[in-house]
Amino acid sequence: MKLIILDRDGVINYDSAQFIKSPDEWRPIPGSLEAIAKLTQAGYRVIVATNQSGVGRGLFDMATLNAIHARMHKAVTQAGGRIEAIFYCPDTADSDSPCRKPNPGMFHAIAERYNVTLERVPAVGDGLRDLQAADAVGAQPILVLTGKGEKTHAEGNLPQSTQVYPDLAAVARSLCP
Repeated sequence: MKLIILDRDGVINYDSAQFIKSPDEWRPIPGSLEAIAKLTQAGYRVIVATNQSGVGRGLFDMATLNAIHARMHKAVTQAGGRIEAIFYCPDTADSDSPCRKPNPGMFHAIAERYNVTLERVPAVGDGLRDLQAADAVGAQPILVLTGKGEKTHAEGNLPQSTQVYPDLAAVARSLCP
């Protein structure tokens, strides 16, 4: 089984310092939907693993998060792709939650649900915590320079095995030549 794990904000869609709080605020990064379609058509099962502390902060509720994800699913499907599952952590940064990246709880849940090891599974993110969670389970950390990626790259301290690409479309081209 070929899996790929994607962060959401800053990888698939534009991020916001004020959080993505409604379906109307969810806007795909150019090329990201087509990249997911390319990965899907190449046999990858696309999984999203995303911190969503806006829920824990009370900025939006679960119904709104589900509506945002419904919009994302629809957009990906219209582009010819498929998101197999979305794993999210609603906890805030000060909660020390095992599911909140950089902790690998969501990655462990993915491995358990699909009964696989995540060794060398591509895991794409734009923030250091995405890469750290991937590295903690032996997945292949991939930094994209969209979202917070440029800043993350400039700050350094990336896991040693991190690969860097301009965006998700470039990752898809690399994995699906």
